[in-house]
Amino acid sequence: MEIKVLGSGCAKCKTTYEMIEKIVKENQLDATLSKVEDIVELLNYGIMTTPAIVVDGEVKLKGHIPTESEIKKILGI
Repeated sequence: MEIKVLGSGCAKCKTTYEMIEKIVKENQLDATLSKVEDIVELLNYGIMTTPAIVVDGEVKLKGHIPTESEIKKILGI
């Protein structure tokens, strides 16, 4: 599973990344987690509001910090 957190590096984006990282570790998921801050790449995904979460190339969430339960649902836990 490839997970990307898209955002400009703001506090909301960092919080989202940290929450996902924690859940991936706690559940021992086989996942690659990365941050994407490049504006061109954000636009390629059609993202205008951040943070956004992309799983295996598909935008799953954008525009707000997800709850822990939202992240688990997105990751199929």
